[in-house]
Amino acid sequence: MPRDANTTPAPTPLDPLLIETTGPIDATIRVPGSKSITNRALAIAALADGNSELTGALVAEDRDVMVEGLRALGLQIDGASSDTTLVVHGRRGTIPARNANLDLRLSGTAIRFLAALVALGDGTYHLDGTHRMRERPIGDLLDTLNALGVRATDELGTGCPPVRIETEGLPGGSAMIAGERSSQFLSALLMAAPAAKGPLHLEVQGELASKPFVDMTLRMMRAFGVDVERDGYASFDVTPMRYQARRYAIEADAMAAGYFWAAAAVTGGRVRTPGIGAKSLQGDRRFAEVLTAMGCDVTVSDGATTVVGPPAGRLRGGRFDLNDMPDQAQTLAVCALFADEPVRIDNVWNLRIKETDRLHALASELRRLGAHVVEEESGIEINPLTPETLRTPVTIRTYGDHRMAMAFAVAGIRIPGVSLEDPACVAKTYPAFFEDWGRLYQHRVP
Repeated sequence: MPRDANTTPAPTPLDPLLIETTGPIDATIRVPGSKSITNRALAIAALADGNSELTGALVAEDRDVMVEGLRALGLQIDGASSDTTLVVHGRRGTIPARNANLDLRLSGTAIRFLAALVALGDGTYHLDGTHRMRERPIGDLLDTLNALGVRATDELGTGCPPVRIETEGLPGGSAMIAGERSSQFLSALLMAAPAAKGPLHLEVQGELASKPFVDMTLRMMRAFGVDVERDGYASFDVTPMRYQARRYAIEADAMAAGYFWAAAAVTGGRVRTPGIGAKSLQGDRRFAEVLTAMGCDVTVSDGATTVVGPPAGRLRGGRFDLNDMPDQAQTLAVCALFADEPVRIDNVWNLRIKETDRLHALASELRRLGAHVVEEESGIEINPLTPETLRTPVTIRTYGDHRMAMAFAVAGIRIPGVSLEDPACVAKTYPAFFEDWGRLYQHRVP
């Protein structure tokens, strides 16, 4: 990693990027807006009565995919792809386009949220994406839509995209929704439900994954004027009503902040991330608590989170259930390389259906560095590196997965000779990641 990232050409998919090592750092990093909040705000605002102004929005491919999908459905959204402020012209719960073909690339949030949203329309809609998207399950959501009177089909019979939805509106009614694979199916239906023709009752089958993301959805719906009755995470009732347009500020992304918190943890340094405070909507903020258990000193104020790593980055091992924030598993797994005892990460089966099979990818690349790793169906155990086991130099495969690239940058900040294959894949959620990562080196502790 060059010392001055601002003078370095942006990485291309063909150029591996060498990450520079450093000792302790002391930096303030403002990460982009939350992807999860941005895409939820876009969906809700599109259904609202009036025009909503969204500030602090994510600028990245996943946001662009969601915006392009909504525009293809006839909705007006003012703002360029580089703008952090967007104005969404709500259509009072209606979908203007009667037919649309949506290319949602590899954005899981976009295809799931929009599959439920188009069920409110009157026409036929096709939703598709990349080759990997065609391997990511959506059948649970389609089953529920069919049970509610919408004709929703996986066109290849695989339970995955491409999807065809034929609808005359979402009638309402009662249905089951599977919760074990992804909470996004439930969030998608909840956000669409206020614009249904009648009341909607949803019962969750199985243990709901990633519960904090459903809490986020409900709090955002309430911010736009809609309350949902619930029985814990077992059932949800939504009465038809209109969302009310508003000005809505999007928090900084706690998932993205996790990479910088980890950099502080493994170098024995300090990183402050404004925009993620004590009242944050995001479950991923709990990663700071995991780092506390590993020996970091964490301070959370109303407006920021600060992580101070232990001296020399000597972290403690332990066992952690990350079902409520599975995307932090890659970052934690890399931190585990520098712990004093093994780290076990449990209850993250759904990592296998993300942009890549993240559990298998993690195990493969941690072993490439020399770590002893035990990969299980729903978890992983990582033994710390020792001078005897460490293998370097090494080029880490990223599998086209933005989170693999960003997580293994944490390894490179401590281990000399770590390069990342296809660093440009971070554009999916954080195009300026390596520019911001470069700022860490400008704030080294003397």
